[in-house]
Amino acid sequence: ILAMKPYSSARKEAPGKGILLNANEAPWPLIDSGAGAGAGLNRYPDPQPDELLTRLAGLYGVQKDHLLVTRGSDEGIDLLTRVFCRAGQDAILHCPPTFGMYRIAAQTQGAGIVSVTRSGDDFALDEERVLDTVAGDDRIRLVFLTSPNNPTGDMPDDRFVRRLLDASEGRALVVIDEAYAEFTRHPSATALVPDYEQLVVLRTMSKAWASAGLRCGSVIAQPSVIGLLRRVIAPYPLPSPVVGLALRMLQDDMLGAQARMLERISDNKRTLVSMLENRDFIRQLLPGEANFVLLKMDRASELLTFCAERNLILRGFPADPALRDCVRITVGSKDDLARLADALDEWETLT
Repeated sequence: ILAMKPYSSARKEAPGKGILLNANEAPWPLIDSGAGAGAGLNRYPDPQPDELLTRLAGLYGVQKDHLLVTRGSDEGIDLLTRVFCRAGQDAILHCPPTFGMYRIAAQTQGAGIVSVTRSGDDFALDEERVLDTVAGDDRIRLVFLTSPNNPTGDMPDDRFVRRLLDASEGRALVVIDEAYAEFTRHPSATALVPDYEQLVVLRTMSKAWASAGLRCGSVIAQPSVIGLLRRVIAPYPLPSPVVGLALRMLQDDMLGAQARMLERISDNKRTLVSMLENRDFIRQLLPGEANFVLLKMDRASELLTFCAERNLILRGFPADPALRDCVRITVGSKDDLARLADALDEWETLT
């Protein structure tokens, strides 16, 4: 990667202004340029749009050169794995049950996968095993932590994170995936980035910004890491309409709307937890700190089918032995939760 000369696109070499005869683009759009969705579609977008970088950097409290915009967090995970893990030689460390894309990215790259499985009824992170494994396995180049974790909703302890960063210095990058960070009052790890070259933080607009369809994410790290990722990222990761909509989502008037949405989700989560408590078929309820809850129960697959027949789609994990008796429920609207309550009441009556 260090020896690579990154691809130099026409839009990167020259700004998209003036009479543009340098990028083999069509001279006019087929969709009326006055329409928001079609404006400028005949032109390539900026590879890393400066205005979007500025707004995201302000949102996350980092410098622009510490940030790379990506097609959701998934692309950030893929880029990190391709850059830092040599096929057949290096490995990632993850702590299942957790987000599955860390494993998929490693498998795609041909990298090894080291698992430090969460333990106990509450799927607690085994901090000492993580530290011992990082110290004892020279293959590990990326350590993935999700904060809050998906699907358990718990967060890594701050002292553990600092111990892990110290243990990883010169050995591996610690990647903290904060896809659900806005749902907790816990401080973001982005504040630590200036102090640790081995720290990478992933953020996304998919969850707390109600913009899953945009596929707009951010990798936050020191410029030395960002520079390596820039060498292999696609020339134009975000389409022009995505950039425009992301900028609209980040305007000042949307900040209040987003805050109100988070308040409603928090309130609805209290309703969901209250509705699930004291139900006989639930063996354990893990509320966590994100916009979902995880529950352990008998006959999980049957409940999933029962709810699906009533157009209520919950998340099961039939392919994961550790989660086979678990169901994850996203916090929905008041009406969604009322329908769920009716279905669970019916389920209890029938079983």
